[in-house]
Amino acid sequence: MKIALVAGEASGDLLGAELMAALKAIRPDVEFIGMGGPKMQVQGLASWFDYRMLSIMGFIEVLRHLPRLLKLRKNLLERLIAAEPDVVIGIDAPDFNLGLEKRCKQAGLRTVHFVSPSIWAWRQGRAGKMAQCADLVLCLFPMEPPIYARFGVNAVFVGHPLADTIALNSDRLQAKHRLALDGKDALAILPGSRLSEIDRLLPTFIDAGHLLHLDFPQLQFLIPAANPACRSAIERHLRERPLPNAHILDGDTQAAMIASKAVLLASGTATLEAMLCKRPMVVCYKISPVTYFIVKRLGLIKVTSYSLPNVLSGERLIPELMQDACNPQAVALSLKPFIDNDSLADALSTRFLDIHLDLRKNAAKQAAASVLGLLDASRP
Repeated sequence: MKIALVAGEASGDLLGAELMAALKAIRPDVEFIGMGGPKMQVQGLASWFDYRMLSIMGFIEVLRHLPRLLKLRKNLLERLIAAEPDVVIGIDAPDFNLGLEKRCKQAGLRTVHFVSPSIWAWRQGRAGKMAQCADLVLCLFPMEPPIYARFGVNAVFVGHPLADTIALNSDRLQAKHRLALDGKDALAILPGSRLSEIDRLLPTFIDAGHLLHLDFPQLQFLIPAANPACRSAIERHLRERPLPNAHILDGDTQAAMIASKAVLLASGTATLEAMLCKRPMVVCYKISPVTYFIVKRLGLIKVTSYSLPNVLSGERLIPELMQDACNPQAVALSLKPFIDNDSLADALSTRFLDIHLDLRKNAAKQAAASVLGLLDASRP
């Protein structure tokens, strides 16, 4: 059996690696080809291209790199068709992978898309077009398959991998001891894993930290860096805006979240991670003004809540600050109640635990079984 996988970014590399391990447990003879990162390569992927080429965010940003992306997709498509895998699995990166999957399907290859685009939030028209691209959509959230069902698309909820790996009850004292925070309160600051996110959000986060320092002079600020490039960007911003009690961490994101009174972070998967760590949070979202204008003008955003804790709960559990609303004063004001009042954190923790249990399904095993089930069903 030959399976092709295409992943971009570190999150896709991790998802792909876990799926590959689950597939090998069921079919030890499987061969993996395509594009992925170091974790997927450890699992046996023969990667043809650098997966980091897909790590681009926003309309304007993508336009700058469009010729290179189109050339990459053309070359990848040609190699996939020539290799004739049993199935092509696109992992996240929908703006790249869906077009690739569509062409693979037109060429007679079976296709799967792993991680549904955020159709519940914006560009819902993609759900209706998904059947042209994928024979099966593997969804990480329970609200997604019903949306696809309205369009006759084969989609299945497999659970979320983070819900499988993060403990239901995290040890906060252990995390504080690991980070040398015994007896000290902390705020975790996560401005994102893309340099563009860091440049847009971290200055606001640092200025909010200064306001919080006036009320909580002993509060420690933990800023995990996803990689060396992110660390350099964080250091540059802290040189321009020195923040008392600020500590840059190399990784240790979950430990920083668990150890902290609250989390200040960019919208994205990290909000799910903070929720699974049972920590209160304030979520911020900023994109380029031009991209934001286009999104608003075209009416592409279909929801009033965009952070995963609020979407999954169906309630406004945590504050969301978008674009101009994401300013130092509003950020600090939203965080103060969580730093001041532990009972708020306890109430949120109970709600977050319920959602955690709903998402804890052994996602990699469920996804592998669904892929193999598709292949079995399509054999004569």
